[in-house]
Amino acid sequence: MPLEGLRVIDASTILAGPLCAQILGDYGADVIKVEHPTHGDNMRGHGHSKNGVPLWWKEISRNKRTVALDLKSEQGAEVFRRLAGTADVVIENFRPGTLERWGLGPEVLREDNPDLVVVRVTGFGQTGPYAERPGFGTLAEAMSGFADLTGEPDGPPTLPAFGLADSICGISASSAVMMALWHRERRGRGQVIDMNILQPIMTAVGPAPTVYQQLGIIEERHGNRSTNNAPRNTYRTADGGWVAISTSAQRIAERVLHLVGHPEVIDEPWFASGHGRAEHADELDAYVGDWIAQRNRQEVLDAFTDAGAAIAAVYDAKDLTLDPHVRETQMLREVPDDDLGSVLQHDVLWRLTESPGRIRFTGRAIGADTDEVLTTLGYDDQQIAELKQNGVIR
Repeated sequence: MPLEGLRVIDASTILAGPLCAQILGDYGADVIKVEHPTHGDNMRGHGHSKNGVPLWWKEISRNKRTVALDLKSEQGAEVFRRLAGTADVVIENFRPGTLERWGLGPEVLREDNPDLVVVRVTGFGQTGPYAERPGFGTLAEAMSGFADLTGEPDGPPTLPAFGLADSICGISASSAVMMALWHRERRGRGQVIDMNILQPIMTAVGPAPTVYQQLGIIEERHGNRSTNNAPRNTYRTADGGWVAISTSAQRIAERVLHLVGHPEVIDEPWFASGHGRAEHADELDAYVGDWIAQRNRQEVLDAFTDAGAAIAAVYDAKDLTLDPHVRETQMLREVPDDDLGSVLQHDVLWRLTESPGRIRFTGRAIGADTDEVLTTLGYDDQQIAELKQNGVIR
């Protein structure tokens, strides 16, 4: 795997940092998860459980060995320094200044290990007037403009039902790590990555600040429509299902209108651009929506596919597990698990032909690998027993 030989210390929690570490582990990095010996990572309590086994934890902490360690204690800080001294990357998401109070700031860790890359994930970054504020993905989704643009025109701003900002940040952070490691490869030194949750989702929302600065325009909510093209919406089928279509490409828009029996609008001057079509969304949605409403979902999907028009069914989780393309390409994969027998998980994100990643094992119990890892750091059985007795490790 491409990252074999790379050691990553994941001292982060909920959700961006752990996802970054998961991605690195999926491609071969030796990821060591550090969590508190008593209550563990708060991710263990997020989402559904089966027989007391947290299901999200099984995925977000896969391919990670777990060490239960109290960083606040003097002994625990010393263990962490020794551990970081063996690492290539440390990922943390404590409030700014927290690691410094424990004597574990990047300057200390990199004094011992100049090649170390330290990833600091926070809500708003290490500097600026909001740096000390508690930061979560929900706040970034609100501030980024995402919530303001999401929802029906006459409804409230709408937040996603999942960790969107955190996930975008985690994926972005994995890219930042690889850039820093490539820089280290060429320049021979590590560095600190100041990663905030807000900026990646701001980028994903698009050029709204540029549009405002240049034109004074503030976009409004349009429901499932787009200001860039039409028809673009979700449509209900005769059997109660839902489908989504997009016509970002001109040829696709033309095929859709031919299919639904209104080729005459293709010759209208406004139809020649996505923005022009968006200004006639009521008319186009009526044509498409009426046609779809008279047919069941599979009939609609088949007709659009045969016509070369872009369409997808609106899926729930069950639909995803049954979809033939998802199954054949193994976007979801059954993984053996000690607690659950097997568990269905998202497969690794990127398909590499020469060095593919893979799921080697699922998320482990608190401290499952503490003894093994500390032994490799030079601690003997007596020292490990003393640390356990003092509550420093588990």
